[in-house]
Amino acid sequence: MKRLTLAALLLLTACSPNGCVLEPAAPAVKTDPPAPVPTPTEPAPPPGEVPPAPIPEPEPVPEPVAEPVPEAPPVPEPVSWPHDPGGALPPGSGSGATDATLWAAGMRFPMEAGPAYANSQVYGYGGFAAPGPGGQCDARNYAYPWRDNFCETRSWTNGMCPAGRGHQGQDIRPATCVKKVHWIVAAESGRITSIGSYTVTLLGDSGRIYRYLHMDMAGVNALFPTMASRNVERGQQIGQVSADFGGNATTIHLHFEIKAPVSIAGSPASVNFVPTYTSLVDSYGRMLNGGA
Repeated sequence: MKRLTLAALLLLTACSPNGCVLEPAAPAVKTDPPAPVPTPTEPAPPPGEVPPAPIPEPEPVPEPVAEPVPEAPPVPEPVSWPHDPGGALPPGSGSGATDATLWAAGMRFPMEAGPAYANSQVYGYGGFAAPGPGGQCDARNYAYPWRDNFCETRSWTNGMCPAGRGHQGQDIRPATCVKKVHWIVAAESGRITSIGSYTVTLLGDSGRIYRYLHMDMAGVNALFPTMASRNVERGQQIGQVSADFGGNATTIHLHFEIKAPVSIAGSPASVNFVPTYTSLVDSYGRMLNGGA
């Protein structure tokens, strides 16, 4: 049997019981193609008129370029130096002061430049009670660590010392063991009130008193020949390190003192020698770090 095509099957299913009648196909309707849609154009300008220039396309706005952020320079490490705590005197030289007050906050270190070496000129090499052989220019005197010598054994009255007597200031050696080279400066602005045979006294604007011993006194007098010349500014040169001691022998060093009002053992406050070491540590550290 021949297979019926799909079209024949569809024709058979569409026939009625009375038979299939094929209707004639409707004639195709001819249609015209759609008219083209006119493209809109600018109206033509009137005769004799110049057509306007076309509006230019806007320039593209460039994306903003972020400025490179410079890297912050590294923070330098603070400069330090070996120094013993205040009150730690050389062995066998007495008992140090236990007071840790910063008696001269903000003062200028009394030497114009470093390095400088705070230690004992009596209990150091070349001193009266030296720890062993060696002269005052021994390299061990010109080396760290620093060491306090306020209250070192002496016969001078000093109410801030445990014994009630002792060294009244701090010995400081300059960078080298040479006289009349290393400058000494004013610890604060004020007036030089006295120039003796080996001592210079400065009354600071704060009311504190600073005493400088063993400078080259001829040079000091040349700098300040009259009373009118004795007003000084903080950091001003006032002399050079030497070993002047009114004809007595001493080593090349600066002996530096601070006097301030203080109450001792419950007594009314009066001007006394006060421990210098803490103020020297503070001012030297500032000088080493560029903030004299």
